[in-house]
Amino acid sequence: MSADNSIEIRLAEPHESGAIAAVVMAAYAKWVPLLGREPMPMRVDYDKAVLEHRFDLAVEGGSILGLIETVPRPDHLWIDNVAVAPAAQGRGIGRMLLGFTEARAISTGFPELRLVTNGVFESNIALYSRLGFVVDRIEDFMNGKAVYMRKPFHGT
Repeated sequence: MSADNSIEIRLAEPHESGAIAAVVMAAYAKWVPLLGREPMPMRVDYDKAVLEHRFDLAVEGGSILGLIETVPRPDHLWIDNVAVAPAAQGRGIGRMLLGFTEARAISTGFPELRLVTNGVFESNIALYSRLGFVVDRIEDFMNGKAVYMRKPFHGT
């Protein structure tokens, strides 16, 4: 992991919804030609989402480099979105956000993390697999495949 010490992770504030949406749009834009449509995170109302879900932001020098959106469920912590601004990709920010969220989930008593990603996002699936996530199931979704993944915390 090569994310540097100049990056802090902090909670998002409601007034940052526009900046959050901008990071998501930029991060997911590369997938539009592959899917032939906008990925689901590009269709979210972030003014509403920031009020209803937890967003942790990776920030450097006042700029949002990445984010992770989570929703507590009775038996797991759901990761709704992980996005890193294209200019900041390759610095380990996604891994940093996932590690932060895993530590938070363990410390608050969640037995596992879960998420879903698109089957064509092979680089994302590979990253999640390297970080210990396993495929739980694959379902048909909008002319493609939704890949559900989970990371149980054994011994917690």
